[in-house]
Amino acid sequence: MASLDDLKKVTIGPIETNPQVKLVGYCSQWKTDFQQEQTKIKDALGATALNIEHVGSTSVPGLTAKPIIDILLIVPDSADEVAYVTKLVAAGYVLRIREPDWYQHRMFYGPEHNLHLHVFSQGCLEAQRMLNFRNWLRINETDCLKYQQTKIRLSKQNWSTMQDYADAKGPIVAEINARAQRHFG
Repeated sequence: MASLDDLKKVTIGPIETNPQVKLVGYCSQWKTDFQQEQTKIKDALGATALNIEHVGSTSVPGLTAKPIIDILLIVPDSADEVAYVTKLVAAGYVLRIREPDWYQHRMFYGPEHNLHLHVFSQGCLEAQRMLNFRNWLRINETDCLKYQQTKIRLSKQNWSTMQDYADAKGPIVAEINARAQRHFG
């Protein structure tokens, strides 16, 4: 698990401590919310936005989720912040995470919807893993149910940070990712 000191090194702004993990049933509005944000991101970045995908639990019909839209944005080079950060900030997004040591990941909060915009470089293995995980959960009921049950069980516990909750899901995510990788190659 990431320590609070580790989180402080990559987080811009305050870190919420002792969060309550709130899960809700699937909401079809999430797809519409994603599409609105996708358009806004395309308008802000133009050709710099190589791919924009709805990922995370809100992208899997029927799956219980935190009501936060996760968006995957692929740019030519996520370390080249000059190419996209100012434009996203002008569109209302707020840079919250800068992880140069983890796939050059950047994460923004959204202006209108409760969302996390994850930025990775073209060809990033983590980005492909996120897509494979989503795609696998969409077609494999057994793993989708396993994942949901784990999330519900973990949501009932107390966590120091939201990252601790995410880290606790690590074993089931790794197990499901292994099957997704075998399936999608």
